[in-house]
Amino acid sequence: MKNIIFLISVLGLFWACSSSKDMQSAEQSNIEIAEDSTEYELIVFDSRFETFLVSQPFPKWYYSDEYYKQWNYRYCVEWNIRHSNPMQFGDFYETNIPYDTTVDYGVDFNFRLYQYFQFIEKEYNIVLISRRGSV
Repeated sequence: MKNIIFLISVLGLFWACSSSKDMQSAEQSNIEIAEDSTEYELIVFDSRFETFLVSQPFPKWYYSDEYYKQWNYRYCVEWNIRHSNPMQFGDFYETNIPYDTTVDYGVDFNFRLYQYFQFIEKEYNIVLISRRGSV
């Protein structure tokens, strides 16, 4: 059940990134993106995520926005591959994540999205991308 809620929330997050300027949310999602003309915000409804986020040893400025963009793109590509192959990867990846590298989401959004993928890997023991030095 947690997997389904998580997937729906991630899809809802990116669905909310449509071209409209109003704040949008998916009814069954755990993540919400509020958008205006200059700023995006990632809201995660899983209360454990906020605890995870504040426990991270490095602040958001430790890495560049470009660093987060590159990793978010890789994570989203892997996520979408798994989403499109439910027979192989199961129903955890229920939603597609349309992350667009040409959009400037801002370092806050990119940091939170990056940390959300880290949260999924650590909390649910799902390795989305095998990284050098990771177990």
